[in-house]
Amino acid sequence: MLKILIPAVALAAALPLVGGAGHAKAVAIPAPARDVPAAPALQTAVLAGGCFWGMEAVFEGVKGVRDVISGYAGGTRDTATYAQVSTERTRHAEAIRITYDPRVVSYGTLLRIYFSVAHDPTQVNGQHPDSGPSYRSAIFPQTPQQQLVAERYVVQLGRTRAFGKPIATRIERGAFYPAEAYHQDFARRNPTHGYIVTWDKPKIAAFRAAYPALAK
Repeated sequence: MLKILIPAVALAAALPLVGGAGHAKAVAIPAPARDVPAAPALQTAVLAGGCFWGMEAVFEGVKGVRDVISGYAGGTRDTATYAQVSTERTRHAEAIRITYDPRVVSYGTLLRIYFSVAHDPTQVNGQHPDSGPSYRSAIFPQTPQQQLVAERYVVQLGRTRAFGKPIATRIERGAFYPAEAYHQDFARRNPTHGYIVTWDKPKIAAFRAAYPALAK
């Protein structure tokens, strides 16, 4: 994102789940064998997978998703600011909080999108072009049912060997704190920003191509 935009554009490296910057393609993976049952009330999911700009942009386009907030998870409230998280010493991960209607889209379906197209779950403490533990792949379950589904899905996907490498995604605990206002809806408000064009628009296109029935 902003703090490393220049070297990222100059030294753009291909993501394992894409053919190269600007040519994203979703990884074909099965749906979770177990899912959280549908409920009448809105639910929340908290996912971390690199820069929250792109994660937010992908999930904002999913049917059944009512709201997506960018923020920080896994650390404390007093250090949940971009300036402090960027030092890579606060234990936060850049994350998104998704509010969704489980009668329209399930938690398992959100995880399938998360693993297959929203980020590369095999990268440790980073997502090209960003590096550091704040860009780690992590799931923060909001209920015991979510935790069980997430844990079992990681095992299930590991057995498929669909990614060619071990899955690095961690199942963690921790509160979520919204990020600064200028980070919210960043991709939608800045569609020509260099980072968005290079790294995030391809993921959005890949989601729509792989999951047309789920796209708004």
